[in-house]
Amino acid sequence: MKRRDCLKATLALPLLPQVLKAAGAPAMVRGRVRPGAAGWPAPADWNQLSRAVGGRLSVPQSPFLGDPATRAEALAQLNNPFYIGDQPALTQTSGYFGAWRSVPSAQMVAASHSADVAAAVNFARRHRLRLVVKGGGHSYHGTSCAPDSLLVWTRAMRQVELHAAFVAQGARPGTTAQPAVSVGAGAMWIDVYDAVTTQGGRYVQGGGCTSVGVTGLVTGGGFGSFSKAFGTAAASLLEAEVVTADGQVRVVNADHDPELFWALKGGCAGSFGIVTRMTLKTHALPTTFGGVSFKVQAGSDESWQALAAQVLRFYRDTLCNPHWGEQITFAGDRVLSVSMVFQGLNRETAEATWQPLLDWIKARPDYLLREPLQALAMPARDFWDADFFRQHAPRFIAEDTRANAPSRHMLWKGDQGQVGWFLHGYASAWMPSALLGEDRLGAAATAICAAAEHMDVGLHCNKGLFGAPAEALAASGDTATHPAVLDAFALALIGNAGGPVYPGSGGSVDEPGARRGALRVGRAYAALGAVVPQAPTYVSECDYFQKDWQQAFWGPHYPRLLAAKRRYDPDGLFVIHHGVGSDAWSADGFEPNPG
Repeated sequence: MKRRDCLKATLALPLLPQVLKAAGAPAMVRGRVRPGAAGWPAPADWNQLSRAVGGRLSVPQSPFLGDPATRAEALAQLNNPFYIGDQPALTQTSGYFGAWRSVPSAQMVAASHSADVAAAVNFARRHRLRLVVKGGGHSYHGTSCAPDSLLVWTRAMRQVELHAAFVAQGARPGTTAQPAVSVGAGAMWIDVYDAVTTQGGRYVQGGGCTSVGVTGLVTGGGFGSFSKAFGTAAASLLEAEVVTADGQVRVVNADHDPELFWALKGGCAGSFGIVTRMTLKTHALPTTFGGVSFKVQAGSDESWQALAAQVLRFYRDTLCNPHWGEQITFAGDRVLSVSMVFQGLNRETAEATWQPLLDWIKARPDYLLREPLQALAMPARDFWDADFFRQHAPRFIAEDTRANAPSRHMLWKGDQGQVGWFLHGYASAWMPSALLGEDRLGAAATAICAAAEHMDVGLHCNKGLFGAPAEALAASGDTATHPAVLDAFALALIGNAGGPVYPGSGGSVDEPGARRGALRVGRAYAALGAVVPQAPTYVSECDYFQKDWQQAFWGPHYPRLLAAKRRYDPDGLFVIHHGVGSDAWSADGFEPNPG
């Protein structure tokens, strides 16, 4: 069940310590400057930048700290991710306990095109400023947030253009044209799904949460509900326009700056430059999309472990294929929750798929079906059509309630709890396919149940590509994402969070509760470690304090990524938490580390 490519890639691992030792800050690199310190740009300098970007330079202000009318509107929209995303001073995650808080930058360029971005990059380089970039602002690690920094805000760059026959710039002769979509750096996935699927009748592999920014998800490796069929979002990247640390606007693809292009496919763009546009491959649209849900409770620890083992076995034999994705959750009260999606099946077939497991459950008196199986199927073209859901299934969605909001602005109601949340703890691990073998399946079930005693454990089946078709595996293998994803049957996610804590919003951190939540997450992760010790993990959904993060995020790919970093950003202008080369800088990104 292992893949030869994964084993070959590990040959590079002995080189990793030497490469990391060489990754210290380059000689003569000086620290960043802060407001009020010597070297901070004078008003005349800021005025010059403002003129260069068409007057789109300003000081970002939190609406929760504004006048009474502004604050009232912000409080009314506190659960609206589209509103939060339209505020340059806010981020969709309001912080992480013991790590970071959502704090506005000192200055902001609201970029409308790549020339604005280049002007901001050049200014930050000349004046030694801490530079951050924000599109969607969903980062759990606060990578789009840094006090005393210059923010490049790309929200206005949300153009979406469909191509019937796209060929990358400068592509080698004979390159086959293919359907694609070009997307501006500030677009959200609902913008793209509306254009590609609802209007265009095709599919693009994107994220499950509709308000997530396209650029961050793709360059972080990114998964969507149907990644088991189509691969990672990064695997569909055909071309990107990116502003590098020298202020150059580059168009990169497999034939032009191929190492930078590869690094953008899962290596996190925030370490290499600022992406201003990307072009993604589109796919033929399946006939149907749909979903299945139910809940069952076990009456004893023994029956709970038996259920966990049977679910893993059933998943291996029936669901680990391109048709199925999303979540199976094991909760501490011995409740199994299934919330999965499917593609290319009708409702009757989807229901019949689950019947053997339901029969197994119903035949045993120690199980209680808390919520019966429900299934919904629809034409795939309607899956992101807000009007369809308003008419046929309004209970599944929440909407942008602002006057004049685009009618396409919907999100899945289950994602609304993430708006503004403050993370107490978060951890994830890719679950290797070997755990589904009969010789290890029982141990895997035991570890999952032991972990669930501390915190719910969600198996995100779409975030592991074992069982995907060969084409999706090959394309996803040609990315910077850790190769363990190719052999993982799921990503196990464990998290705990509280409500928004933006200054002025009325929310505050319950420190004892946050500490307990973080401790429970840690204990659950440790219990899971019985079967996945030192597990590779997904860079965008993991512990802020991840140990050995270079290996955990990228494994054998890290030396290659670091080489690209040193080529395109030799002085470390772009620094994000646990990003490629970030160990050359202090935790706040202001001071170079010695050596």
